[in-house]
Amino acid sequence: MNRKKAGIFAAGAAAVVVAGAGAAVATGALDDDATDKPIPSSALAQAKKAALAATGGGRVTETEVNDEESKYEVEVTLDNGSKVDVQLDDHFKVVGTESDGADDHGADDNGKGE
Repeated sequence: MNRKKAGIFAAGAAAVVVAGAGAAVATGALDDDATDKPIPSSALAQAKKAALAATGGGRVTETEVNDEESKYEVEVTLDNGSKVDVQLDDHFKVVGTESDGADDHGADDNGKGE
């Protein structure tokens, strides 16, 4: 009888863990976008200028401060609809780019093609 109770307890505990993980996903607790903070207005103009210079134009569609890859991340949507994430350091120097658009030709985090 003790083994049976232990098995039931273990199954119940596993169900609680699974339910908790499901609730975390449903509420966005595991969603990286839920914790994103936009670039503050004091730095926004410089970040936009640096990102648009790096992409040769387009429009800024998202920003993030203290991204996992850099101090600032600026998403630029190009005229053809493709998107480029421009990574900037704390002096607004480009430290990497990543294209996730329609005409991504093998650009890596350094903005260089294959």
